[in-house]
Amino acid sequence: MQPPVLLYDGECGMCAQSVQFVLQHESAAHTAPLQFATLSGAFASGVRASFPQLAHVDSVIWYQPPTADHREQVFVRSDAALRVLSHLGGAWRILGWCGRLVPRVIRDAVYRAIARRRHRISATRCVLPTPAESLRFLS
Repeated sequence: MQPPVLLYDGECGMCAQSVQFVLQHESAAHTAPLQFATLSGAFASGVRASFPQLAHVDSVIWYQPPTADHREQVFVRSDAALRVLSHLGGAWRILGWCGRLVPRVIRDAVYRAIARRRHRISATRCVLPTPAESLRFLS
């Protein structure tokens, strides 16, 4: 089974810190740990080709590969962030469930407000993944 992939802005320090947060908090019990790819990479280009509605989306994207029961799916903005929280499990999953109680229009408005300021909120910094972590990053 192919694991889900989180597409993120590789030039954004806040986005890179978010990826590091996931790497630090993801449960070792996951049989399919989350993979990562930058929005500017080849993997993201393939996803965008499959989902034309993503052409102008400048947001975190959760890519859910196809399963026996479902076609491939994508989730953007707050829906993608809530998927990440649910994926982390434990208290993060509960926070994700609570977040779904807030109407999407409100969640996405908050997401967009933060996203517009993301380059000012956190400076760009390059964190080198460990050899094990680097296997989880797609080009």
